[in-house]
Formats: sequence, C-alpha cells, structure tokens
Amino acid sequence: MTDSREMPTHAKEESVQTESFVAKTAWLLAAIFRVPISVLRFLFRPVRPSRGRRDLIQGRFWKFIPSAKFAPLVTRYPKPEPATDLPTKSIQGISIAPVRPTDLSSRPSPRTIPVHRPPGAVSETQFMAGCTRCGDCMVACPYDAIVKAPARLGSVAGTPVIEADSSACMMCVDFPCIASCEPGVLVASSPPIMGTARVTEHLCLAHHHTTCTVCSERCPVGDAIAVTDGKPTINESTCTGCGVCRYVCPAPENAILLMPALERPWLSPRSSL
Repeated sequence: MTDSREMPTHAKEESVQTESFVAKTAWLLAAIFRVPISVLRFLFRPVRPSRGRRDLIQGRFWKFIPSAKFAPLVTRYPKPEPATDLPTKSIQGISIAPVRPTDLSSRPSPRTIPVHRPPGAVSETQFMAGCTRCGDCMVACPYDAIVKAPARLGSVAGTPVIEADSSACMMCVDFPCIASCEPGVLVASSPPIMGTARVTEHLCLAHHHTTCTVCSERCPVGDAIAVTDGKPTINESTCTGCGVCRYVCPAPENAILLMPALERPWLSPRSSL
C-alpha cells in the first residue's frame, strides 16, 4: 500500500524536473544563438557620421552640410555687359557666326593680380603707373597694416598692399597713409573702399550654435556687420574691406572671405587738385 501511494508523488517530481530541465536547455540554446546574432548586427551596423563638438572645433562640420546650402563666395565682381548681338548661329554645336574684325586702335591695359590696396587708392592702371614704391605710406601707417607686395606677385611686387591676415587696416580718421603719399596714388577724394568681406556660414562659429560676436565688436565701420539671432551678416554696401573681421576671426578655419576691390575710380586731373 505504501509503495502504490508513493509512486504518483515521485512521478510528479520527475515530471517537474524534466520540464524545468527542458526549459533551461531551451533558454540556454536561445541565448547561445542570440549572442552571435547580436554581435554580427553590431559589427555590420550602418555607420552614422559623427557630428560632435570635436568636428565643429576642428572645422570639419561643413562636410555634413549639403553644397546647395553653401553661401555664394563671390562678391563685387564686375557685372557682365548685356549681350546685344544676335543669337549665335551654329550647326551641330559648331559656331558659324562671322568673326569680328580686330580693333587695332584700342590698347588694353596690362592685367595685374587683384591685390588689397590701401584706402584711397586710384584705379590699378594709374596706381601702377604713378606709384614710386617709396614706402612713405607704410611708414605713416600707425598699425603697420601696409606692407610691400611680395616678389611672387610679379609686376605688383614692392607696391603697398594690405595683408589682413597679418595686420588689418583700422580705418584711421585722418588717414595718414593718404596724407603721406606724394605721388598722389592715394587720394582723399577717392572713397576708402579697399574690398568686400563676407561671412562664410559653414565655417562661422556663430552659425553653428556657438556664441561669437568678435567680428561685429571689433569692426571699425559702423553698421557694416549686423548680428541677427546671434549670427553676423556683413552689409556689402557699407563694408570697406578693411579686413579687421578676418584678422580677429577665432574660427579654426577663418570664416571671413575678403575680396579686394576689382574696380577703383579713375582719377581725373581736376580731382587730384
């Protein structure tokens, strides 16, 4: 009697143990197969580009911005003259329009490399013809902003230029450089516009959620740089191209594009008096 009553109890315990063993085995097998699958997913997951603060500091954040959003970098280029000629005739892409006769009476002025001249500079043709390379304007500049053009610039070498990366023009009130110019290639009657500056947005710290207003604080020309929502914008109609903003820009890659004036006013004999 005792044995017959104890048999069902042993059977139940063995059944419970068997089910527990099967459950543990199934869980262990699932874990064994799940771990390598997770490892493979981790190793072959798609790599996302890093956009951390280190990339911004090192000047590499601009690579993540589509090129269509880049600000145009060309400023104050001469506008092309509107075409007045008839449409060009062509056959399968080959022009058959008559060739214009050569005008031998006109003498084109020799081309020179656009350089950053001091304030009050006359047209480049007159400047190159009248400048004696005496260096008086360089001596008169209290900020040593005017230097001699290096020899690599060819015919321009030795003439006075401004290199904003080394020292920018501070826009003196009395312009001692103009007063010291005896040859008369720096004149007070000519507007002191040396070029144009522009903010390169994909390099500017302020355009990447960083507080920076150094250029607007140090600019010597009033209303030349406006700050909207913490982002500086240069007013090209007011900017004189002095280069102070480029000189003080703290960005890893300088965010100020400085272009020299490509056209300056021609000095007439009466205006020089």
